[in-house]
Amino acid sequence: MRPSAIVVGAQRCGTTSLYRALMTHPAVLPPVMHKGINYFDVNYDRGPDWYYGHFPIQRRARRAGGTTVAPIAFEASGYYMFHPLAPERLARDLPDVKLIALVRDPVERAYSAHKHEKARGFESETFERALGLEEERLDGEVERMRRDPMYHSFSHRHHAYRGRGRYAEQITTLVNLFGDDQVLVMESEAFFEHPEREYERVLDFLGLPSVMPERFDKYNGRPRAPMDASTRQQLRWYFKGPDAALAEILGRAPTWQA
Repeated sequence: MRPSAIVVGAQRCGTTSLYRALMTHPAVLPPVMHKGINYFDVNYDRGPDWYYGHFPIQRRARRAGGTTVAPIAFEASGYYMFHPLAPERLARDLPDVKLIALVRDPVERAYSAHKHEKARGFESETFERALGLEEERLDGEVERMRRDPMYHSFSHRHHAYRGRGRYAEQITTLVNLFGDDQVLVMESEAFFEHPEREYERVLDFLGLPSVMPERFDKYNGRPRAPMDASTRQQLRWYFKGPDAALAEILGRAPTWQA
């Protein structure tokens, strides 16, 4: 099968929770091995046969029942949205695919990402120190990635705590490549507070009948100490402009500003 829908990010914004919910739908078939294939970002050199080999065969799709529509395949890779080459690759190889972009309060997302990267062994600095190092760590990395598509930037993938939270520029890139009708933006705060309503939006976007999971769960949450108040204030100020740009796209203030 070829994927009809992809959850493209953002990291630490509820992508796993949405993925798990979609897995329960009788007309949605996930990858055969794991959630994130990461083909269009860090595995593109493996080629299309390697990528499509992660999806169910057509025979399984024909056997899938329970709805009046043909089953679709999908995946979720949280780096696609931020990787500088992934959107262009997606548009070239899957021009008709529908993309779901989850966003979250970028201040909370940054703090959650730091906790996540530290737990995985990809970060050794404190949150404040990592923020101070971010510009230096990422300096020239996007340019190098564009010059050499085989280059994988460790810091771009694991240390962009503020960068990944500039959602508007990433969403604008997707919309320019695919059009408004192929990109759905969903705020994770709204998804977790009103899961049935937001999930219904996803199903409508994908053209699928309304079949709800038995329950909606949160996945991959990590307990953490409260963020330092001054750090929070600095980040809130930093994201003032990016949040205003996102509001232009949404047509209203983001949920976390309500």
